[in-house]
Amino acid sequence: MLGRKVQEVKPIIRKKLIEMGQAIMYSEPEKKVMSRSGDECVVALTDQWYITYGESDWKKLAEECLENMNLYADETRHGFEHTLSWLNQWACSRSFGLGTRIPWDEEFLVESLSDSTIYMAYYTVAHLLHQGDLYGGGSCNNPVKPEQMTDEVWDFLFSGGPYPESSTIPSHLLRKMKQEFEYWYPFDLRVSGKDLIQNHLTFCIYNHTAIMEKRHWPRGFRCNGHIMLNSEKMSKSTGNFRTLKQAIQDFSADATRFSLADAGDGVDDANFVFETANAAILRLTKELAWMKEIADAETTLRAGPPSTFADRVFANEINLAVKMTEQHYQNYMFREALKTGFYDLQAARDEYRFSCGASGLNRELVWRFMDVQTRLITPICPHYAEHVWRELLKKDGFAVRAGWPESDAPDLTLKSANKYLQDSIVMMRKLLQKQITGSKKGNKQGAPPVTQLLAEDNKKVVGLIYVNEEYDGWKLECLRILQSNFDPKTRSFAPDAELMEALRNSEIGQDANFKQIQKLCMPFLRFKKDETLALGVQALDLRLAFGETEVLSENSDLIKRQLSLERVEVLSAADPDDLQKAGPLRSLLVQNPPSPGNPTAIFFDPNVRR
Repeated sequence: MLGRKVQEVKPIIRKKLIEMGQAIMYSEPEKKVMSRSGDECVVALTDQWYITYGESDWKKLAEECLENMNLYADETRHGFEHTLSWLNQWACSRSFGLGTRIPWDEEFLVESLSDSTIYMAYYTVAHLLHQGDLYGGGSCNNPVKPEQMTDEVWDFLFSGGPYPESSTIPSHLLRKMKQEFEYWYPFDLRVSGKDLIQNHLTFCIYNHTAIMEKRHWPRGFRCNGHIMLNSEKMSKSTGNFRTLKQAIQDFSADATRFSLADAGDGVDDANFVFETANAAILRLTKELAWMKEIADAETTLRAGPPSTFADRVFANEINLAVKMTEQHYQNYMFREALKTGFYDLQAARDEYRFSCGASGLNRELVWRFMDVQTRLITPICPHYAEHVWRELLKKDGFAVRAGWPESDAPDLTLKSANKYLQDSIVMMRKLLQKQITGSKKGNKQGAPPVTQLLAEDNKKVVGLIYVNEEYDGWKLECLRILQSNFDPKTRSFAPDAELMEALRNSEIGQDANFKQIQKLCMPFLRFKKDETLALGVQALDLRLAFGETEVLSENSDLIKRQLSLERVEVLSAADPDDLQKAGPLRSLLVQNPPSPGNPTAIFFDPNVRR
């Protein structure tokens, strides 16, 4: 035995010990197993047939098949890989119950997990064999009898075998069955539970590689978890249980489907929540009412092609929803599809309504929104979608056959510009509140208290928004150092020691106040490094991909409305004439200097003496 593998000598040693009478066969469960009757189970020593799934050459084929499959989740792939690493002999027979008799030993039946591992291949020819007869016993309508389906016939159909010359099945029917199998196989997707990864689904891979040609091997499994009800396990004994029929009666078909889609993605257990189903009813009903209101008031909408910043942003959000939702549906991520194709799209619509102000909604854009949203929600809420399609949009045919909406490629720069605008408005609101409620004492430079320069009513207040569109000074030097010390292939920076050495050798390193500047540089360097790893190398650009002044100026009316200001000016922090307009409040620009992506706002009442 010296020098041989442990797994090779184990069965040899076991056999010798049993023959010498020094050992007996003994097995026990890995953990305590209870039957449905409440009794503890033991292992019965009976004759069984085994399939040796772990055989080395066969295992390599299974691993090759798995490598090329789409499993939709890393957890699923890891589960299969783990199973292939340990699966070896599997008892494939049992002596009682329902099932198919083992052909070579009809005393036994095929146990359920080992059975039906390639049944999807049978689907491709079942309609030709049964002809409407569930049992396929052979009749005038069904010319093929079960005994005619010999091993040679099955080899011809599924395994690339030669034509079965001895078969009594009509030639045209054999070739038709072969054609059907070749058309439908391999299967692109099989949906099943995650608990079957460690047995039945792995058997499916093994058996396909053993029986079929490589071109017919499985292409994908989508495994899911179990379903919970209101965050608790479904159980008839506790009453926490619903059938599909009950759910449809309680919430309607579409609200049930909506809540199921929202229940969860991936292999985690899904959670069907009654509150979500009830909220879906209200949300869908509210959306119907809004669309009817829009349809009735169509003539009041703004005509012409979309032209404003808000129009462009909303159109871009629709394009983004189409692309993202399509991707989520393709990956069977229904909650994500619901988020991007319904929740996020409605949030974009609501933002658009507010952004338009007095100019009103664009007619063409609003109708496109209703058309796109209806198509995107159709797979989840088909009855709702068909009602909107026919009754509100007045379209012919069915929404389910309307096809996926066409869209342009999303403009990510425009999306970033809108995020910049919305974030800036939030920041300005906070600055305004701070200036109103801030200290009433003058600052050290002798500037008057900010609150003395603001009226009690914001409507008389003017906002000066200062923008610095390009980094300068020590920040500019830091970015140049990071740019020259970043490897885009490995997405990594040089060691911190090298960055600090480059900083010392730069222009700011020669500054007499370098130690103070260095304290500012370190957190900025860390922030930009983290941002680069998260967003990409564009985070090191010296300016944003869009013009900040242009975005803020084009949306000055929106800023004015959101902050209840009388007037808004967008100014350059690099222009001395613009800085003069800040007057005594210029000290605020020193305390909070603007930088790319971070404008600074100053507020005052022009009628109050500064």
